[in-house]
Amino acid sequence: MSNSQPVTFYTRINCDLCDQAKTLLDRLAQELGFTIEAVDIDADRNLSLQYGDVVPVVVVDGEEVARAPIRVSALESALWERYR
Repeated sequence: MSNSQPVTFYTRINCDLCDQAKTLLDRLAQELGFTIEAVDIDADRNLSLQYGDVVPVVVVDGEEVARAPIRVSALESALWERYR
């Protein structure tokens, strides 16, 4: 089962916090059935300017639900609320 609204995951290469958040998102995606759209902010100048060093950022339906540093319990709660 897959939810039609993906989770947008703003990230960058060689980011330990991003790798940890991706592992968490992968687990939650399996449990809740959503897809993850990973976006490398360094590939887009506007996103790089917008987010700078504040990655990872998790967005659902245009609303930011988490940003670095990711609080695991807060992200889990936000995604369970949206996708259960």
